Amino acid sequence: MTPTDSERIRGKVAAILSQRELVLNVGSDDGVEVGIKFVILNSKGIDVTDPDTGDVLGTVEVPKTVVKVVRVDGPHLSVARTFRTLKGTPSIFAAASAISGMPSRTETLDIASGSSLKAELSEEDSYIKRGDVALSTYGDEYEDLD
Repeated sequence: MTPTDSERIRGKVAAILSQRELVLNVGSDDGVEVGIKFVILNSKGIDVTDPDTGDVLGTVEVPKTVVKVVRVDGPHLSVARTFRTLKGTPSIFAAASAISGMPSRTETLDIASGSSLKAELSEEDSYIKRGDVALSTYGDEYEDLD
């Protein structure tokens, strides 16, 4: 059973720790436990209009990524980490040359990935921003984000 919006935990990204970790402004007093997943949303959703009338039907949330809580450090403080593996592409071997594929890799918060996963990451280098909404998610609602 999927929880209603009122049952979901809603917080915000408070800080970016590294290429894989961020801090949320929700913690034990908010019901956060290790293992809970949060979808990080784009600050602007997409307004959807009726194609016939032009009336606004509502706003659709646009997810950026999904993270999983790895530590709850206080009443309103938790640390979450990316956990998904992004699938690589296979190599193509031709008679005289080979085109290298991309290996599978762990998702990061970095715009241009490549440095140490533990390195500090500035907000300018991250597609996740301080203040982005974090909404607890259950089941496979956002499983196929790639």
